[in-house]
Amino acid sequence: MEPEMEDKTLELMCSVPRSLWLGCSSVAESLCALRCLQSIPSTRAHNQNTSGMESQNLVDDLSPKKNTVLKHTNGPVVGSRKRPSQGNYEKEKEHCITLFDQWSEADQVEFVERLISRMCHYQHGHINSYLKPMLQRDFITALPAQGLDHIAENILSFLDARSLCSAELVCKEWQRVISEGMLWKKLIERMVRTDPLWKGLSERHQWEKYLFKNRTAEVPPNSYYHSLYPKIIQDIETIEANWRCGRHNLQRIQCRSENSKGVYCLQYDDDKIISGLRDNSIKIWDKQSLECLKILTGHTGSVLCLQYDDRVIVTGSSDSTVRVWEVTTGEVLNTLIHHNEAVLHLRFANGLMVTCSKDRSIAVWDMASPTDISLRRVLVGHRAAVNVVDFDDKYIVSASGDRTIKVWSTSTCEFVRTLNGHKRGIACLQYRDRLVVSGSSDNTIRLWDIECGACLRVLEGHEELVRCIRFDNKRIVSGAYDGKIKVWDLQAALDPRAPASTLCLRTLVEHSGRVFRLQFDEFQIISSSHDDTILIWDFLNVSTNGQPEGRSPSRTYTYITR
Repeated sequence: MEPEMEDKTLELMCSVPRSLWLGCSSVAESLCALRCLQSIPSTRAHNQNTSGMESQNLVDDLSPKKNTVLKHTNGPVVGSRKRPSQGNYEKEKEHCITLFDQWSEADQVEFVERLISRMCHYQHGHINSYLKPMLQRDFITALPAQGLDHIAENILSFLDARSLCSAELVCKEWQRVISEGMLWKKLIERMVRTDPLWKGLSERHQWEKYLFKNRTAEVPPNSYYHSLYPKIIQDIETIEANWRCGRHNLQRIQCRSENSKGVYCLQYDDDKIISGLRDNSIKIWDKQSLECLKILTGHTGSVLCLQYDDRVIVTGSSDSTVRVWEVTTGEVLNTLIHHNEAVLHLRFANGLMVTCSKDRSIAVWDMASPTDISLRRVLVGHRAAVNVVDFDDKYIVSASGDRTIKVWSTSTCEFVRTLNGHKRGIACLQYRDRLVVSGSSDNTIRLWDIECGACLRVLEGHEELVRCIRFDNKRIVSGAYDGKIKVWDLQAALDPRAPASTLCLRTLVEHSGRVFRLQFDEFQIISSSHDDTILIWDFLNVSTNGQPEGRSPSRTYTYITR
């Protein structure tokens, strides 16, 4: 549309009483009527030739009147005064629509924008309410009609469970898309991939076999997964309640050491438990039957630390050596002789191993293969035995009997900083992300920010040296020489506003000797002690009478409150 013509049209609109174009049967008609005013050339000439009184009447007609009350209805805008009879209105309106239809889309949009800018607030509101339902689209219903079911399914697959339930109630078409798209199945699969608790439940309750499969005769209908989801939520709530209330079933492995008693270290998976004993042996246990499958011998001192993966077991001993064993055969693949005194702890991952010793040093090793392990660097700086190490790609963290935690660069092995705060020697720690959690012979547990070295919280409750500690995203679990295992709320511990009395959730008492080592996951704690036992604390298979479902443990569960 030419600028001159547009200006002429807008000028013409302003010279015509509003009652003409507001009296249309709908907003769309009024807009069209305004556009067609340019087709009335005589109007402007007529206005120029009118008398002073007629001009005043026109001004009065264009001006808002105090006694005019406009009401919003579901239909068109209606004024309190009737529109004056306009004999040519319908003809002019149709002509306006005809002209509007002849313009390009860009011209039409520009014209409407200028037209709307001249309207008052209540007119804007009415136009908004008129256009709003026109702009709404049921895309979930529309997409399948165009053969795009997969897009509708993909959009709805991002909903959480509550929203998915609501979406099913929208209409039959939405329910059909959700059902045929197996969206409840996809939601459960997403949770299993991202949450270890869900993954563990899928394996233990055996509904994992119905996941991650294409649509075949073996896959149940969507209704199965819809009904499965609330059962999973109920199981999760039950497990969380068991942790908080201390409900568990207990299984006991008697290690029956021949000489000196005590289980210094352990690690487990779904199939086995591997333990290092004070009697110089390494014992591998079947996790289901609790029978001893294999005994590895070769160390001439107590086995103080171990770690294993799919290929090898690496152990450290009071005989000052580190040994590498083949997991399946138990064959010794390598023996590392470097430290001058007992090897107290070790960690390995991604081709790197770190060991620490009573000789106050830390050794960093490159592991090209089980038989090709070379010393990269020796870290010195502690003034007493280095009791524990941990590391990731950024930092190596060590703790010592000299009451300090030291932080080193993993890549360069250079010293970074020292964390001070414990009043006595430090016996254990775990490091992950920015958080370090340590336990000491001052009977306390401390939480640290490794980046700034600040102590975030001190946990008190153990009566003797805190010997072992582990944490995940929810909990800290600690074991001490007082024979007790304590479960702490990690999130509350990180909140400075949380009262100290709310931090310890439960204290578990079953060991009759010092607790040397523990490991835990979402469902269980496995601990070892000076009393020559390994205990499995099961928080999943808890029946109402305290007995595990399908198992007969040596004893029922026992717990005390903090």
